[in-house]
Amino acid sequence: MTRLHEEYRSRIIPELKASLGKTNIHAVPRLQKIVVSMGVGEAVNDRKRLDQAVDQLTQLAGQKAQITRARKSVSGFRLREGQPIGCRVTLRSKRMYDFLERLITLALPRVRDFRGVSPKGFDGNGNYNCGLTEQLVFPEIDPETVTATQGMNITFVTTAVTDDDGRALLKAFGMPFKTEE
Repeated sequence: MTRLHEEYRSRIIPELKASLGKTNIHAVPRLQKIVVSMGVGEAVNDRKRLDQAVDQLTQLAGQKAQITRARKSVSGFRLREGQPIGCRVTLRSKRMYDFLERLITLALPRVRDFRGVSPKGFDGNGNYNCGLTEQLVFPEIDPETVTATQGMNITFVTTAVTDDDGRALLKAFGMPFKTEE
């Protein structure tokens, strides 16, 4: 069991149970999965960019990234249906907690001029989305091998019903939200 998962069981569950007024332990929100995706628009012209993004995402997540394909043809972007345009990986259980710990403790503090993640990324059902502009904030990525920076979207899927419950859960994990001034 990872450190963050053990902390969730021993400290965060009782803390959330008290603060959210839940009596049942199963009513306390928990993290179901983390989806990390990269949209590689340049893959239309250069297949090597997509291969590099897949390799880097696989290195970050610890499991093989899945290539995503275009659903529709868009002539303005010279895009055909079924053409590879990105990659994603869905993390659950141990890998999910490992990635979350590395994101909070290592990657986010390395972002230039970082003042916290936006608290407005919730979808109304307790799930949270945030984006990173470059993959180099993760220490696993060797800057010498990177030819082009690539952004990524990170989605935290929770069992929370409201945004406030989801925010409380992520705050308990240590997610550094921007404070309203």
